Amino acid sequence: MADPQSNARLRADAGAPTSGVIHLRTRLTADFTVISNALAQRRGSAVTIGVAAYILSLPDGSPVSIAALCEHFTEGEILISRALKELERAGYLERRRERLPSGRIRTRTYVRDVPGSGTDPDGPPPGPPRPRRTGPRKRSVPSAASPVPVPAPAPAPPPERSEAERPTPLTGAAPQPATGPEPAAQPREPADPQAAADPRAVAVLAALRRADPRLVLSAREAARLAPAVAQWLAAGVEAPQITELLTTGLPDRFHARPAGILAFRLRETPLPAPPPPPPAHPVNHPAVLPFQTCDGCERAFRAPVPGRCRDCRSEEALRAAG
Repeated sequence: MADPQSNARLRADAGAPTSGVIHLRTRLTADFTVISNALAQRRGSAVTIGVAAYILSLPDGSPVSIAALCEHFTEGEILISRALKELERAGYLERRRERLPSGRIRTRTYVRDVPGSGTDPDGPPPGPPRPRRTGPRKRSVPSAASPVPVPAPAPAPPPERSEAERPTPLTGAAPQPATGPEPAAQPREPADPQAAADPRAVAVLAALRRADPRLVLSAREAARLAPAVAQWLAAGVEAPQITELLTTGLPDRFHARPAGILAFRLRETPLPAPPPPPPAHPVNHPAVLPFQTCDGCERAFRAPVPGRCRDCRSEEALRAAG
């Protein structure tokens, strides 16, 4: 009767659950990977969890590029790349680009079983833990040989000045004229750049949406682009020609604001040659005579007054002479 005995009734067997999963566990001693429930039960894509479990099961130094993962899984590059980005946003994965001494750049991948855990791979390795003291702490008493810090002496106050040495207050004194030249007044920038913009250039930019509905500019963007358009207008380029230069050959889809595309075209398109200057002295062209109808043959000819043409006058002169 040396062993203790219990008179309590044995607990009834609850039995297997009637629904849900039933685990048939096997205790593994090799070839297994420990995965946290936060990762295994993470909501989202099953591809992400599978890729994470596969990477955690690999030994250090194994290739985990997109091409290497696509050789193992049946999913394509898009799903694998999306899974790696999702793990990177969640903190399980970290990819760093490092430059080798040879100048080549390689990508190193760091994986964590718990987000935010582990040491910094670029930092120094963690040292051994310090032993913990169990006994009472000894209070350090300064010995006689140890130097006692002496406080530094306070700075002496400045000597008081006499009444003759004290500066005279300037209240009530007349202003002294400046000896040096006065600095030139700096031109003030306009407070509102939209007010300083050329209205003709702003009107040309505002009319671009009629040619292409995507070229809608704000007032600030139009004021920023107006000086370049004003240079084109000053060079003799008409508004329809500017609209054609800015709207011809635009891409089907904009990856930036329309103002950036217009600024690039205004900056890269060379200005046209200026128009030739007007002649210094106007050229006197001969006056063009009006058309007249001949009274004899009813043929049109140019003359200042109505009458007969040159042929009819020649015939009359021959008749009179003959």
